[in-house]
Amino acid sequence: MEDGAIIELYWQRSERAIEETRVKYGAYCYQIAVNLLRSPEDAEETVSDTYHAAWNAIPPEKPCSLRAWLGRVVRNLSLGRWNKEHRMKRDAGMTELLGELTDCLPAPDTAEKALEAKELRDAIDRWLASLRRADRVLFLRRYWYGLSLQELAVREGTSPAKLAQRMLRLRQSLRKALEKEGIGL
Repeated sequence: MEDGAIIELYWQRSERAIEETRVKYGAYCYQIAVNLLRSPEDAEETVSDTYHAAWNAIPPEKPCSLRAWLGRVVRNLSLGRWNKEHRMKRDAGMTELLGELTDCLPAPDTAEKALEAKELRDAIDRWLASLRRADRVLFLRRYWYGLSLQELAVREGTSPAKLAQRMLRLRQSLRKALEKEGIGL
């Protein structure tokens, strides 16, 4: 079923909208959640929460891209769940990802004081746009979708060690780009 038809089902408040969303985007949402949470049970609950969020948000929202909208929702819910579990000292797999980015992104309190979040987002968007497509896709797969270095190495046909070096160069490039734009780290 096309996205427009699924969104129309939400607007009609038809429960079939959730089933159609599950059929078309369930695996996509689950993959994002499990990559970030590293727990199949938590991922399933988060995907279920994503359907609930879609039901509550559409209408009034009318996403241009249902896939992208659902990806953002499931990712945000996954990160929220991870933060909650992390506070309870249950590391769910995000520590490595967040640790890798620590040296090239400003601390939250510094970012709040130094610039608005929109400026930081725009700077990162410009940096991403400046990358070769392959590097941009690799960076997003690692830090947006949460794929492990092992998974990415298989996709790229290289060793995890070589890929780790490539990711290090990308993070260094991001750091330099942000510094060049005057964003303090």
